[in-house]
Amino acid sequence: MSVTLKTDEEIGLMRVACKNLAKLHEELKDLIRPGITTLEIDRRAEEIITSMGCTPNFKGYEGFPASVCVSVNDEVVHGIPSAERILQDGDIVSLDSGMIYKGWHSDGARTWGVGNISGEAKELIRITEECFYKGIEKARPGNHLYEISAAIGEWATSHGYGVVRDLVGHGIGRSMHEDPDIYNYPQEDEGIRLEPGMTLAIEPMIAAGSGAVEWDKKDGWTVRTVDHSLCAHYENTILITEDEPEILSL
Repeated sequence: MSVTLKTDEEIGLMRVACKNLAKLHEELKDLIRPGITTLEIDRRAEEIITSMGCTPNFKGYEGFPASVCVSVNDEVVHGIPSAERILQDGDIVSLDSGMIYKGWHSDGARTWGVGNISGEAKELIRITEECFYKGIEKARPGNHLYEISAAIGEWATSHGYGVVRDLVGHGIGRSMHEDPDIYNYPQEDEGIRLEPGMTLAIEPMIAAGSGAVEWDKKDGWTVRTVDHSLCAHYENTILITEDEPEILSL
């Protein structure tokens, strides 16, 4: 495993990519309404990213055809935008995207309600975001990676939710996916010791059901819950500092 520590200059470039990503998510949030297609969301995302002088890092990644993953209801991640997929009142939709600025990556995800959503859906979204914050409470120098993973998983299961175990967070920098993998549930191995200069994408994916998932056999990308339960996703790119972690993508 090779985990890179970023210099102040490199972190500065990542901050630009991440702050732009935060602006992107705020603009996309305002698009979410019944009747919009997932393709419209993707097209607007690409327009925004390029207008910022950045490049979409999802588009073309291992053949992925879009600039943002748009995943609806029981879709966990990697939903492919489509003109035929129309958001309906009561849906929840997860938007996962990132961009490159001068060779440095950002990555982040949010789940939003479409129109009027159920109390159960609101609670799932809330707890998923809380899982992220529980995790980064442990993202301090000297701690080990497993402490982040355990905090995320324990908060989810204590509220009766399932953790998606087949997908992980990751390091990020010059590449969108770098070492280390960051699990969302407790690990037997303590993992690496956290050091200032590490940049990580921490991303709880939490399901109302068991958390077991499967990949779409037709498109090869879309990941769904096996029991078709709702799933929410919350991700930010963070920096390990000498003290508290810095959330770069807010």
